Amino acid sequence: MAGPIDYIPRIRAKYSALGHGVYEWVRGEDAPKWQPLSRPLSECRLALIASGGVYLTGQVAFHHRDDTSFREIPTTCATRDLRATHFAYDLEPARADPNVVFPIDTLRGLRDEGVIGELAATAYTFMGGIYSAERVRNRLSPLLVERLVAQSVDALLLVPV
Repeated sequence: MAGPIDYIPRIRAKYSALGHGVYEWVRGEDAPKWQPLSRPLSECRLALIASGGVYLTGQVAFHHRDDTSFREIPTTCATRDLRATHFAYDLEPARADPNVVFPIDTLRGLRDEGVIGELAATAYTFMGGIYSAERVRNRLSPLLVERLVAQSVDALLLVPV
């Protein structure tokens, strides 16, 4: 059995090999503000955003250097049409079952069981490991928030990789 992965030295070495400077972990100035749900989850519209580099067959795959683009994935998509590409994790499990980084089948099951009221029509994916916190904060995040607001989302599941 393998032991724990020493993640911090591993990610620093990976970024250095890609030509970036020393990886600096982003630290927020303020703690995020907690916003409790206004109604039970069984009555909420839930959205999914995942950073595992998942995309649909026919969409352009992510590239590996500070790619701050995102893909819109209909939550009605066939799981067999999902693909994954990423530079910072072993893709074999995600390619065998995209649900390990994009748990759409689990969420559909929870919706069907009544645990979640409904799923937003569109989920969003991007490729995590973006070196520029400024790009995430000022470009990617506002675009995603705009789309979540347009879908009248009550709750969000963020799946980091």
